[in-house]
Amino acid sequence: MRFFCILTLTGLSFCSAMCLNARAELVNGIRAIVADSIITYQQVELLVGRDADFIRHQYQNNPQEYQLRMVDLMGKGLTNLIQRELVLHDFQNSGFNVPETIIDEIVQDRIKEKYSDRVQLTKQLQKEGLTFEQFKKQIRDDLIYREMYRKNVPETIMSPHKIETFYQEHQADFKVADEIKTRIIVLNKPADDTEGSTKKRAQEIISQLKNGAAFSEMASVYSEGSTRAQGGDAGWQETSVVLKPIAEAVSKLKSGEYTDVIETPTACFLVLLEDRRPAHVKPLRDVQDDIERTLTAQENFRLYRKWIDRIEKKTFVRFFF
Repeated sequence: MRFFCILTLTGLSFCSAMCLNARAELVNGIRAIVADSIITYQQVELLVGRDADFIRHQYQNNPQEYQLRMVDLMGKGLTNLIQRELVLHDFQNSGFNVPETIIDEIVQDRIKEKYSDRVQLTKQLQKEGLTFEQFKKQIRDDLIYREMYRKNVPETIMSPHKIETFYQEHQADFKVADEIKTRIIVLNKPADDTEGSTKKRAQEIISQLKNGAAFSEMASVYSEGSTRAQGGDAGWQETSVVLKPIAEAVSKLKSGEYTDVIETPTACFLVLLEDRRPAHVKPLRDVQDDIERTLTAQENFRLYRKWIDRIEKKTFVRFFF
């Protein structure tokens, strides 16, 4: 006989540990009840389907890790469905309604965007095991959820003071090691390069550079590297991630100078040092957009949790195992 336990959402991660053991025999069974709405195992599996396939493929040779990842994924999927139902239930109690004409308009727009006509839509729904009314309900629920989210998690505008304070308190996050800005010519060695033909080609390019040819033009013509189209421009890189023979050769250069031939077992390189800058903390102007996005995401999550917690306190939630 199936048993149940009433829990809070904060205990969801513990509950989800039981999910995989039951999914084979209870795929259509009840996983949770939110107010008067039922969430089934099948709904959870449909929601996480693509991610589950990815995990199954990635960890097919590691059953233990696969099990852990799936438990976590199913738990998150159940959390999402429960929070969605909490929002929909809260909307029902608000006394508002969505005019059927608006839903019909969205349905028609969806048909025009994705399907040639109603017949094609019906065929696709049949493949997915959905009726047209279920399809309309999904659209209605999506619309309600978006509007309720917009209402309860309003757009946040971060003040310059908050951004600067975050920047000052997280200086370590914006530290950058020694960097170099280079252009590189790459000449790949063929397997039968026993006579050093690749190095000879590199030396010929150096002769042209000494005669006044532009390094960027030589890179555009001769380089076999991924930056050929950009004239060999490798941009700014931390010296710690640069190929060691290149980093050592460039360390002896001044800005505007280029190396002699740098030979490795697989290729020959010519490198122009355009600029260098020592380890430093990125200036605020370079990171303020990232900081604003981080702070905005944090504030949105805080408002979202506050909203969901408020709904949860007044809504009946029951989990089944």
